[in-house]
Amino acid sequence: MAQVKTLVITGYGTNCEAESAHAANLAGSDQTDIVYFSDITAGRVRLPGYNFLIFPGGFLDGDDLGAGQAGAIRWKYAKSAQGESLLAQLKTYFEEGGLILGICNGFQLLVKLGLLPALDNNYFERQVTLSNNDSGRFEDRWVTVRVNQASPCVFTKGLDRLDLPVRHGEGMIIPHDNATLSRIVTENLIALQYADPATGKPSMEYPANPNGSPMAIAGLTDPTGRILGLMPHPEAFNDPTNHPGWTRGETPKLGISILENAVQYLKANG
Repeated sequence: MAQVKTLVITGYGTNCEAESAHAANLAGSDQTDIVYFSDITAGRVRLPGYNFLIFPGGFLDGDDLGAGQAGAIRWKYAKSAQGESLLAQLKTYFEEGGLILGICNGFQLLVKLGLLPALDNNYFERQVTLSNNDSGRFEDRWVTVRVNQASPCVFTKGLDRLDLPVRHGEGMIIPHDNATLSRIVTENLIALQYADPATGKPSMEYPANPNGSPMAIAGLTDPTGRILGLMPHPEAFNDPTNHPGWTRGETPKLGISILENAVQYLKANG
């Protein structure tokens, strides 16, 4: 059985790294390291050698250039102290079979880097972006999400619906054009959709859909299913008492089920 080595990247405004590392440990990660982006540029840490990479939530660069934009530029052009392109490291990491999870601001970063949705396997080509919520304000609430059973996403296999918290101001998906959105739908790259908590059906109604994303998109995957980006925070639902309904006996499936699926996949597949 393969060992799961998780790398949680922080720095430049990220603030959910400890929570994400804790969730990875609860999910069964054998080794979990929190490292600063500067550790990678200094050459103290390399992505290859790990097999589970988490980009946590936070306020990367204060979102001053738009969510994840400055971070994406940094990843695209930075080099390590040894002169190695960080983008090349990231490509090697993924080509060797690693999983990538981007949560909230981490999802925004993956989208701006062009790792999602990667139609036609065109990685590092931006095909969608994320912009301000339709409500025009920061949304901090619990939502229900529905899992797309036809999605190739390894993180969501066997799951049906989840209750998860959201906390973001820029979560509305904007595709390059209608054709791009149509292909995302038909190729089942929508991994998660915001849903009506009463019916469990995808919803475009506020506040069930907190940001107005088309097709109620809450999370995207890539054609391999090994990358998942989502606006809700699965790491923040790591114990039954996190849920607002726990005192009423509500015991929905934990959000870290998403990370447990990742860990189980890696243990089985190396």
